[in-house]
Amino acid sequence: MYHQIGQPSPRGTPYRGLTVHPASFRRQMAWMRRLGYRGLSMRDLMPYLQGQKQGRVFGITFDDGYVNVLANALPVLRELGFTSTNYFVAHRFGGTNEWDHANGVPSAPLMSREQARQWVAGGQEAGSHTLDHPNLPDLAPEAAFEQIHSSRQELQQALDAEVTAFCYPYGHETPALRDMVRRAGYISATTTSGGLAGPADDLFGLPRVTVARSTHIVRFLQKCLTRLEDKKRHA
Repeated sequence: MYHQIGQPSPRGTPYRGLTVHPASFRRQMAWMRRLGYRGLSMRDLMPYLQGQKQGRVFGITFDDGYVNVLANALPVLRELGFTSTNYFVAHRFGGTNEWDHANGVPSAPLMSREQARQWVAGGQEAGSHTLDHPNLPDLAPEAAFEQIHSSRQELQQALDAEVTAFCYPYGHETPALRDMVRRAGYISATTTSGGLAGPADDLFGLPRVTVARSTHIVRFLQKCLTRLEDKKRHA
């Protein structure tokens, strides 16, 4: 699970750790390739999550659709032959991370529709992160379903691409929300809960491995290639 790939904000900035330096991202991807692993989007990962295939694969996801991911991550992914999923906020193309401003997080530009189309044209997947990035459990059921269902429809129309992957804003979800995602036509949904995803997991409540600015390469490999992250699984 990545967010931004760029120059981290000044020391002391809230959530500074969610911006991974481009050199760190390249090093992480190169090491996984060197060790025989292939990075995959959620769509491409599905046969492995469903137990239909086995192999040295790992999923790559980016939340929110930042411009710096297009600029700094896409060239690396294409060079290595990896695919990934970027979860876009359907009503925020060309905007900023407004949902973070109240917490003091610096403004960062999000991809425009045309840039998101470049992402898809570059062999990557577009997923949904709702219409407006709300905290879904706070919404009435009808409003929550609108955020989940309509974002898929709008993204498919805007990007001329099928959208089957969903990501819960802030990672907050419930059994009822998982069911809404399923009914809206998605085939997977990711959370922010730690852990290595596998065939035993609910496809609509998949855990992820958080990669932060401070995640050095040895810890990154421990997170991805050992059972370290499974210690973070929610009971």
